[in-house]
Amino acid sequence: MINIKNLNKKFQENKNSSFTALKDINLTIKDGEFVILKGVSGSGKSTLLSIIGATMKPTSGEVEVDGENIVSYSDFHAANYRNKKVGFVTQFFYLFDELSTKENVSIPLIATNFCNKKAQDTIDHALQIANISHKADQRVKTLSGGEKQRCVIARALVNSPKIIICDEPTANLDHTNSIKFIEIIMKLKEMKKTVIIATHDPLFEELKCVDRVVNIKEGSLE
Repeated sequence: MINIKNLNKKFQENKNSSFTALKDINLTIKDGEFVILKGVSGSGKSTLLSIIGATMKPTSGEVEVDGENIVSYSDFHAANYRNKKVGFVTQFFYLFDELSTKENVSIPLIATNFCNKKAQDTIDHALQIANISHKADQRVKTLSGGEKQRCVIARALVNSPKIIICDEPTANLDHTNSIKFIEIIMKLKEMKKTVIIATHDPLFEELKCVDRVVNIKEGSLE
């Protein structure tokens, strides 16, 4: 379970002014829940996801995941949390063009002690879930936008995280590839993953598997 308490985030623009991105956020997300964060650009969606994913610290407040306050984590423990519990899918792919799909997917495993056989089985399983196994040995630079997104999904899944965080995942996809992405996300819901998606894409609001839509405006929950 994710339990967010009195969360605030301020960014210091310069020594004389600051910008408040999040204001007193209180939110609970249950294990296996599929939640949509909805709001216009600049509303605070990405900032909230970054704090849940421990890539950013809040100015104040707590984020408890399975009873542990991840805000208090050191950089080492935050990295360990991200590697073991969180998978990230963003609108920007951050892939290595000269590496193959399989090699890109394997990158999160570098910090683990997986033996070669176990690692290979894990990679193959992630590729299969993301429907990109047929492109496993192909260089990423030759993939289409939709295929790159599926590579990103496989990379997010390779460590079997319990939380999947998606930030505007269909922003750079056409309608057909957006539908393919949604089909994969529905699989993750069936796998009991906790899925949090920040988006203003109306396609997600039509899904029966969405448990809740949380509206965020100017850094506050509505």
